[in-house]
Amino acid sequence: MPHYQDITEYDINLNGKGLRIAVVVSRFNPEIGEGLLAACVEELRQLGVVPDAIRIASVPGALEIPLVLQRLARSGKFDALVALGAVIRGETYHFELVSNEMAAGISAVTLDHGLPIANGVLTTENDEQALARMAEKGRDCARAAVEMANLQKALP
Repeated sequence: MPHYQDITEYDINLNGKGLRIAVVVSRFNPEIGEGLLAACVEELRQLGVVPDAIRIASVPGALEIPLVLQRLARSGKFDALVALGAVIRGETYHFELVSNEMAAGISAVTLDHGLPIANGVLTTENDEQALARMAEKGRDCARAAVEMANLQKALP
């Protein structure tokens, strides 16, 4: 990305020191949820978020994620949130319904509360795709949460 000397530019800040992060993870596809969570928490620690500043809430499935995110956002205790889980395509329309409603709910919470939420709910065609993506997606969400929390603090 180009830098401009005469324009204020907000730098990428991946320092998690002092940040408070909550993670909501779906239990519906447990192996994938646990893989996402392990990668996310490990990356948060690598970025300097202390274990005492990380909270984890598990929910039955992806559709329950936005409600818990909303409650956490309302608490005012967190600098960013992370949503983790997997919605895997089946033979019915249910995949589209769950994927779309879950994503809309997460976006609504983010915008209603002005709180960054890293969306790490995988939407894949099969288990193999989800398993192949879970570790990197978990790490990506940790980095996104920390970066966006710091950017929110830096913005006027």
